[in-house]
Amino acid sequence: MSLAPPEQGRRRMQMADIARLAGVSASTVSRALSGSPLIPEATRKRIAELASSLNYRVNVGAANLRRKDVHTVGVIILGDSMQSISDPFLLSILGTVADTLDERGMSLLLSRLKEGQPHQLPAFVESGQVAGLIVIGQLTWHEHLNRLAAQRMPMAVWGACLPDAMYPVVGGDNEQGGYLATRHLVERGCRRIAFFGDTTHPEAGLRHRGYQRALAEAGIPEDPRLQQSFLFGDVRIRQTIDAWLARDLHFDSIFASSDVTAISLMGALKERGIDVPGRIRIVGYDDIALAEHVHPSLTSIRQPTETAGKALVELLFESIAGQPPRAVTLPAQLIDRESSR
Repeated sequence: MSLAPPEQGRRRMQMADIARLAGVSASTVSRALSGSPLIPEATRKRIAELASSLNYRVNVGAANLRRKDVHTVGVIILGDSMQSISDPFLLSILGTVADTLDERGMSLLLSRLKEGQPHQLPAFVESGQVAGLIVIGQLTWHEHLNRLAAQRMPMAVWGACLPDAMYPVVGGDNEQGGYLATRHLVERGCRRIAFFGDTTHPEAGLRHRGYQRALAEAGIPEDPRLQQSFLFGDVRIRQTIDAWLARDLHFDSIFASSDVTAISLMGALKERGIDVPGRIRIVGYDDIALAEHVHPSLTSIRQPTETAGKALVELLFESIAGQPPRAVTLPAQLIDRESSR
């Protein structure tokens, strides 16, 4: 009986096998074995030792043909026709992300994906265009993001810190923010508090939950007619105000789930001769730079975008290095200005 050569009759060890055993992505293994500075030294050493113990060898010739150190991060805006990349809050986060990446010698590739395009997310990394992804927003993609995390896709997400998230995520304390905004209006004597925001959106949904909690705490019954589930910046805001006035639907205040919506509401009310805050008090969300410069200046829930941008980059690099995902929840802070006084 003849003996087969050692390599015959058994499957050759693949990079994906090393990744699975090391608990990291295949791209992390590739970078670690090529000595990329993106991967911490301890992680590179651990992967190298594992590969050596399994007699895994990199095909240096092929690697040299295709290998290039990727110094670009993909920043993907998950949006829709109602929310533009030019949204002031998004621009504020993007600016900090760009500055933080620049400090690390990295650049960014900006793109936008709409509903129905989730399959395009992994293509950015798999094509070698980028080292990893920073995803802004969740829309209805939470489960898809979880599946990508299970496949070790290097990424970090800005959005709601959902309890079952398997991916690294940075987000504000949305429920507490909604509570603070609504409680503030209650403390100003308001009892007919309207809510504007798309409750199917994870972040706005949590803000609405905080709104409900503050109403319940104050013993104020909810009125479904005063809860408008619109996306950020929806043009139907003015139509809604007109319909409420036509039906003589009473409201004395509005909590809007974004500053852009709140500023649009102030404009719509002013056009109709309704004084803010004399007749209607308004609180927004995000505390964009414009909030303190409109008239009246806008009371808002501040989200620390500088901290958010830096945390997103930090979590992405942890993900690239194969570290376990974690969530960073940023505090919500009420900024009291003229629109609610």
